[in-house]
Amino acid sequence: MNKKAFTLIELLVIIVILGSLAALLSGNFVNSLKKGRDAKRKADINQIQKALEMYYEDKRAYPTELIFGTLLRDSASQKIYMQKVPNDPLPNKDYGYEADSSGLYYRLYACLENAQQILPYTAPLSKTIDFPCSVQCEDQEGASVECIWAISSSNTTP
Repeated sequence: MNKKAFTLIELLVIIVILGSLAALLSGNFVNSLKKGRDAKRKADINQIQKALEMYYEDKRAYPTELIFGTLLRDSASQKIYMQKVPNDPLPNKDYGYEADSSGLYYRLYACLENAQQILPYTAPLSKTIDFPCSVQCEDQEGASVECIWAISSSNTTP
């Protein structure tokens, strides 16, 4: 009697092949998720920057404090500049914001996840707030630096 069925070895080989393919695809998928969250971080920072510049045009000062996940508005005129200041895409994580006490300048920070990018600055970023970032990227000269994306007002002091 001639049976046409798979043997145990053939089934194991197929399972190993499918497992290997799944591992390769899931690695690319995780990397794509990181890149997508980093793109959102950069877009969020740009949107916040636009709202802060509108605020500055009206008040001639930047807000000294920025609370992520809340409304950005002028308390005196009740004018709304941003319905909700976005949070980092990962839960329990925020962007960094620092401004001087008179509101003359600001800096916004986001910690990127994808270490396979080259940051636009060459020196370590000088920041006065505690904004740790465990991911390391390369700067333009190939040195390892914290993978922080930062935007500042044009009149930021060094």
